[in-house]
Amino acid sequence: MRRFFLEDVPTLHRHLTARTPHLFNLLNPTENAAFLNLVQHHGYPTPLLDWTYSPFVAAFFAYQRIKMSEAAAASEDRKVRIFVFDKLQWCTDIQQILSINIRWPHFSILEPVAIGNERLIPQQALSSFTTVDDIETYIQSKENETKCYLQVIDLPVKGRDQIMRELGLMGITAGSLFPGLDGACEELRERFFRL
Repeated sequence: MRRFFLEDVPTLHRHLTARTPHLFNLLNPTENAAFLNLVQHHGYPTPLLDWTYSPFVAAFFAYQRIKMSEAAAASEDRKVRIFVFDKLQWCTDIQQILSINIRWPHFSILEPVAIGNERLIPQQALSSFTTVDDIETYIQSKENETKCYLQVIDLPVKGRDQIMRELGLMGITAGSLFPGLDGACEELRERFFRL
């Protein structure tokens, strides 16, 4: 992680400054988080994990990479999984740490500002930052009989076509979630070619 922040991020920052309308000050924690969130939303690996406030947006992402032919051929018991996280209760009960220098296990929520990130708002996005590898087990270790922070919803892979069409009727499409040429092409590919 140290190399990521000391070498990878400054190199990425140098390469992207000509392509972003804002010059991110990586020494400012707010702008550093916004920069990491921006590059994460464009496919660059970061230690952040994306979440959404919307169960419908979560469903879109659960099905997005599954091809129509794969869904049609899927067995009845094959599922996609959506995690439901009680952010409010977690942030009330568990100290939130947003420093990369912390070595002990933690899982913290980060709500970066949307500087130059047109995807953050339509995706209703927030992120988490952690030092643990198995997030699900870590969160469950903090639960007890009265506190449940993490729940799962499993949906059938076979339901992909119908669910994606209904999400489209709600305006939840690649075109709305990924403003720009890539999102528009992905949306129209889904609509016209039904791959």
